[in-house]
Amino acid sequence: MMSIGVIGAGTMGSGIAEVAAQAGNVVLVDVDKARAEQGLAAIEKRLNRQVERERIDAARRDELLGRIAASGELADLRDADIVIEAALEDLEVKKEIFASLGEICSPKCILGTNTSALSITALAAHVPRPERLVGIHFFNPAAVMKLVEIVRTPFTSQECLDQVRAFTESLGKEPVLVEESPGFIVNRLLIPMINEAVFLLSEGAASAEDIDTAMRLGANHPMGPLSLADLVGLDICLAIMETLHRELGEDKYRPAPLLRKMVRAGHLGRKTKKGFFEYN
Repeated sequence: MMSIGVIGAGTMGSGIAEVAAQAGNVVLVDVDKARAEQGLAAIEKRLNRQVERERIDAARRDELLGRIAASGELADLRDADIVIEAALEDLEVKKEIFASLGEICSPKCILGTNTSALSITALAAHVPRPERLVGIHFFNPAAVMKLVEIVRTPFTSQECLDQVRAFTESLGKEPVLVEESPGFIVNRLLIPMINEAVFLLSEGAASAEDIDTAMRLGANHPMGPLSLADLVGLDICLAIMETLHRELGEDKYRPAPLLRKMVRAGHLGRKTKKGFFEYN
């Protein structure tokens, strides 16, 4: 059975740990063990809901939970076959993490990052054997969404790509291969659409409710762009837009001022109970 490390016990990290437990034993790491344990508690809560809805039975829940351990130490990943980083979307923070992993983990360990838009090539420069570093981009909620973007840097080996493809398929996911570029595929297309919806709202062109209704009924989207922004997190949307604007240098990627204003106010969407809509 594989040994899998996941760094970051927030929404994405705990979701990745939950789904990764299908393939092996998981160590969920955060900056301190208490945060990792909170992530583990969130996994247990989600699995309990699945039992209540009769999607899995109690024995399967217990099996999956028994495969996940919480930790506050990167050193506990020394025996991992694959590590997936899902920490703060900050390039300098991620560089430090991968520099440490390069010293801690086996040379054969695959190092993956779940970054939404940051340069994976820049991270690869901070590890020995950069051919083993690759983007492994899950989507929220990780246990439900079928897509995984596998992002290749100029260094990534074919052997690494083949192993990651087999790993993601073992989780029931559908991988797509992407050559590294800002935002990859989904966020390069999706987040600018969300940003344009925020511009429409700020210009008074329509209400948030009517913008979302128009895209649901007129474009057959399952969720309107502003509701989706609240689900993703407005801070994440802003960070991706800033990356696209910085990397591509085109005004069409300029973040909407209202988006920046809401993030500064702490109105980040569902996770703070308030974004473009309110959540009780």
